[in-house]
Amino acid sequence: MTMSLGRVLRTGTVAVLALLWLVPTWLLVVNALVPAESYSGSPHWLPTEFGLFDNMSQAWDRANLGPAFGNSLLYSVVSALAAAVLAAGAAFATIIMPVKHRALWFWVIYSGTLLPLQVFIRPLFLSYAESSLYDTQFGLVLIYTAIAIPFAFFVMRNYALTLPREVVEAARMDGASWWRLFWQIHVPLTRSAMIAVFVFQFVAVWNDLMFGITLTTSRNIRPVMAALADLQGNYSNVGPPVVLAGALLVSLPTLVLFFSAQRFFVSSLRIHR
Repeated sequence: MTMSLGRVLRTGTVAVLALLWLVPTWLLVVNALVPAESYSGSPHWLPTEFGLFDNMSQAWDRANLGPAFGNSLLYSVVSALAAAVLAAGAAFATIIMPVKHRALWFWVIYSGTLLPLQVFIRPLFLSYAESSLYDTQFGLVLIYTAIAIPFAFFVMRNYALTLPREVVEAARMDGASWWRLFWQIHVPLTRSAMIAVFVFQFVAVWNDLMFGITLTTSRNIRPVMAALADLQGNYSNVGPPVVLAGALLVSLPTLVLFFSAQRFFVSSLRIHR
């Protein structure tokens, strides 16, 4: 009886949370379908007309989303890949290699997630302005990689703890260097975790707005979310359906990436005992 009640409560909680997530998503999709010229100002709960592709076309042209898509693709791929490799190296060093004060190194790296990112905005803005990194693609790649490493390290370290130590010991006895051990043994064994980290950080960088509007001004540098924010700034000119269609459009790459790599994402977060 107790287990049955607990199962019912869990199922009900999951259903309520799913509903809370699905309602705004449903509203976004339904209202993005409404032709811009037919929108009356009141939100639609049921689809009545289909103007999605025209709304997406208007959003693409008016927000100049083409270059922004390319910028975000560059920032997301390079930053997520760099964070995954660097985090794998840090996990290898603190778990596999015989270093001292492993717990201290863990907290030094992981502490980057303990503070809200907003506290870094002012010092970053000032330092970027003084070092000519402001409004550059390299500057955004640099900050996106830096903020992605702490959580990536957390995932990679926890995954490295589950790896069999016998493999490392056997490789060392055979004379393998630490460099060879990392690239030929550690990286293949942690591939699923690295893919999961890449997917997670790709989505995080792609969806970032704060650094995109703070550290850039040029349209040919700004990421896609900053370009979408410009479109939303012209809300009264283009109409809500165009803005919502633009939001739906820019979310498609992350959805495709997540579902295509879902198998690696789920398997890497399991704790193997």
